[in-house]
Amino acid sequence: MSREITLEVKNVKKKIRGKEIIKGISFKVEQGEIFGFLGPNGSGKTTTIRMLVGLIRPTAGNIEICGYDIQKHTNKALENVGCIVENPELYPYLTGMENLEHFARMLPHVPQKKIDEVVEKVDLGDRIHDRVKDYSLGMRQRLGIAQALLGDPKLLILDEPTNGLDPQGIKQMRSFIRGLADMGLSVFISSHLLSEIQLLCDRVGIILNGQVIHEGTVSSLLDESHRKMYWYVHPVAEGEKIIKGFSAVKITHVDHEEGFIITESDEEWVPLVNEELVKNKVKVSRAEWKKPVLEDLFLKLTGGNQFV
Repeated sequence: MSREITLEVKNVKKKIRGKEIIKGISFKVEQGEIFGFLGPNGSGKTTTIRMLVGLIRPTAGNIEICGYDIQKHTNKALENVGCIVENPELYPYLTGMENLEHFARMLPHVPQKKIDEVVEKVDLGDRIHDRVKDYSLGMRQRLGIAQALLGDPKLLILDEPTNGLDPQGIKQMRSFIRGLADMGLSVFISSHLLSEIQLLCDRVGIILNGQVIHEGTVSSLLDESHRKMYWYVHPVAEGEKIIKGFSAVKITHVDHEEGFIITESDEEWVPLVNEELVKNKVKVSRAEWKKPVLEDLFLKLTGGNQFV
């Protein structure tokens, strides 16, 4: 059953000083899903985010938020967006509640009940009356998200939401964001922490040189066709020599220290390789399929470009 589309980017292009930065990108974000947006330095990721929040206009194409074209119906579209780009802007010498009340006055018709509701959503009830200067980084991030939720958005855009957090803070933020999505909020996350994207997101879009080169569910991006076989053998050099004799089996890595060889092949070749290794007195202590992590796929798709 298809869900409502919260954000739709259709063939969007952007030229800056005569240079095409964004080259016709398209993707969708559905209601209640977490969409990860990944790209190496200079790929056009930041330019895309700036267009999504109305800071710059596309040269061509359309961006629709909850069915409203961001260029034709800017206010209506942006009413449905909450956004934190980089670190949330907060007043450190005010309490968390005073910060929220201050930002609420900038929006039309935000009652105290709504402020109390977002405080509960971000789980800051015990500390909301403390000064923000005494908050941990994770608490500041959650207060920033509370601020973004005051306008009751349908789409939340977060740039590096776990940046600078310790492992416990990252885990809490991951759980918190998943809880927002479970309540029906669409979350668009830009991040360089690929392992976090893999754990957190439902779908991922990868942008390179102004083009979305891959989009899909995390599970489909890392499906069975990308599996690799890890052969734990001794001696490794002899095992490598034997496996090289199979033209249909590709060796992608050999680790002489840890004693394993990584191969790519169709499943039917595994018993044949194993048989040949044993026949040649190479000890096979373990052989197992492993799925790649998102970082492997990312580096493969982007040709090893550094990511941000």
